[in-house]
Amino acid sequence: MKMKVLIADDHAIVRQGLRALIDKEEDMMVSAEAGTGAEAIRLTKEERPDIIVMDISMPDTNGIDATRSITTAFPEVKVLALSMESDRRFVVEVLKAGANGYVLKDAAFSELATAIRAIAAGETYLPARVTTLLIKEYLQRIPEDVPATYENLSTREREILQLIANGSNAKEIAFAFGVSVKTVENQRHSIMKKLDLFSIAELTKYAVRQGLTSLK
Repeated sequence: MKMKVLIADDHAIVRQGLRALIDKEEDMMVSAEAGTGAEAIRLTKEERPDIIVMDISMPDTNGIDATRSITTAFPEVKVLALSMESDRRFVVEVLKAGANGYVLKDAAFSELATAIRAIAAGETYLPARVTTLLIKEYLQRIPEDVPATYENLSTREREILQLIANGSNAKEIAFAFGVSVKTVENQRHSIMKKLDLFSIAELTKYAVRQGLTSLK
């Protein structure tokens, strides 16, 4: 069975070009074309396509609002947003509206075909350029004064944390590393301070979350 694809774009020449390319693929076919968001909604009700290639900027009802209406009424229908815009706002808004992927209009058709197959298989598709943009912006939003985490610990402190989580006491750890008990206690205090933890039990729970021990 071929995937039924609905093309929604307000430019007839774009629709015709996409139809010609999609219909050449062995596993997909164009079942309908829409020139507006409202028409895309109507044709979805009539045709029940598997995939909609949805232009974001269309008259009448824009692609984002059309996507929201379609995915709400027909959650089984997958929507692949198509746009000239790589701006985070457009990507985030259409994904929040229910789209399963996003492809830029300057991409090669091979990428569009890959994206269609990916979302048909239940995956979310984003081009590398958009993914990089979202990651960079996310990292910029992380405050500089984030709490200390596992990465702040030295190699020896990580080793001690793992031994503590596995049930070793200060004397046993000191023997294992050939240091004094006082040194181990000081390092344990440093670990707790860096992680903002206050007991051995909390250290153990933290180690479990980090995958350092299988203790429950």
